[in-house]
Amino acid sequence: MARHIVCLSFDFDAMSGFIARGMTSPTPVSRGEFGADVGVPRVLDLLKEHALPASWYIPGHTLETYPQMCKRIFDTGHEIGHHGWTHVPPAMLSREKEEEGIVRANEQIRKLTGRYATGYRSPSWDLSPHSVELLLKHGFVYDSSMMGNDYTPYRVRQGDVIELEQPAMFGKPTRLIEVPVSWSLDDYPHFEFVRTREWVLPGLQNAHGVLQNWCDDFAWMRDHLEWGIVNYTFHPYVIGRGHRMIVLEKLIRYLKDNGAVFMTIGDAVAEYDRRVPFHA
Repeated sequence: MARHIVCLSFDFDAMSGFIARGMTSPTPVSRGEFGADVGVPRVLDLLKEHALPASWYIPGHTLETYPQMCKRIFDTGHEIGHHGWTHVPPAMLSREKEEEGIVRANEQIRKLTGRYATGYRSPSWDLSPHSVELLLKHGFVYDSSMMGNDYTPYRVRQGDVIELEQPAMFGKPTRLIEVPVSWSLDDYPHFEFVRTREWVLPGLQNAHGVLQNWCDDFAWMRDHLEWGIVNYTFHPYVIGRGHRMIVLEKLIRYLKDNGAVFMTIGDAVAEYDRRVPFHA
């Protein structure tokens, strides 16, 4: 029986992503505040209206800065996933600092939900050479930071050796399940304008053109695969703007009209694990 799963995921970074880039002046901080004070309530209301589950990846910095809003997300029934302590990519951290952030943020998640997170999403989708080892050590079931497939989860390898002058040497698969992501299915690069001294992210694309891409990715999966997952990634301070909320609701209506099965990433992972059990 065909089954086409959609996961709506939200990275509730608030201002942590700007702080991680050294942008601590009032204006970038206020962009993060918009997400917490305006974007999150709008998104939660829309999800409630359509009775949809979602997965929320929340940095420890946001959990401690906005505990009441995070509690509202959890109390509404959504999955709470791990998104680091700060929004600094693990690839830029030492092993010790990366593990410290995993533990610190996980304690905040336990205080909120009563248990440690089973799902992880790396800040900026950039894992370190130590990340897989640490995720396995701390009991994570899945990661959602890599791009080795589009509609089909897979087992994360450990022990890859990647060097410029040598063929890639791939390690062995682990029990950790990857639910792949894509920049094309992320609202941030399409919509956000960011200017620093070193670079500019132009963003500000027409939302309806992006909507067509998002709908077409689901349509391809529906037409070519019996089972699969489309994993959309949104940020409250990005998608929460008025014209983008219109597009998000249009996307939801299109998906519902075309047979999508909405699940949290955690539930989709459990279904994949039953379909494709891990054999060490």
